[in-house]
Amino acid sequence: MRHILSVLMENEPGALSRVVGLFSQRGYNIDTLNVAPTDDLTLSRLTLTTHGSDQVIEQITKHLNKLIDVIKVVDLIEGSHIERELMLVKVKANEAQRAEINHCIDIFRGQVVDVNVNAYTLQLVGSSDKLDAFLEAINYADILELVRSGVSGLARGEKILKV
Repeated sequence: MRHILSVLMENEPGALSRVVGLFSQRGYNIDTLNVAPTDDLTLSRLTLTTHGSDQVIEQITKHLNKLIDVIKVVDLIEGSHIERELMLVKVKANEAQRAEINHCIDIFRGQVVDVNVNAYTLQLVGSSDKLDAFLEAINYADILELVRSGVSGLARGEKILKV
């Protein structure tokens, strides 16, 4: 099962390396990883997605909590949450395909962020499932390049991840 772990940690050199090393040492895979400073510049929030049973995720959480740089770990899947991912995709867009691509962009509430004679660069924001569905919907187009940011997420309501 897919899990989204939100990790509040010290914004220090080597902190990210220690978290990633923990996954590597134990043979766990990180599907997506997103990290940036918070409103408190001494702290960073790392959001990662991984797959595993509840027991595996419990073990990962216990190991993460033992790391000196880690302040708090929350599995966002355990409660109501909001998740978003950014995707930029460059597609070959000849005259015949442009109308169809624009129609798909409108349906998925995306944006065309760059236009070239033979290519469109598109931006979409949403859940991973939404981005996957968009890629499936434009499978007729030649994808030249694709990049995804990885999942960012927050618990809904007043629940916060603070020290």
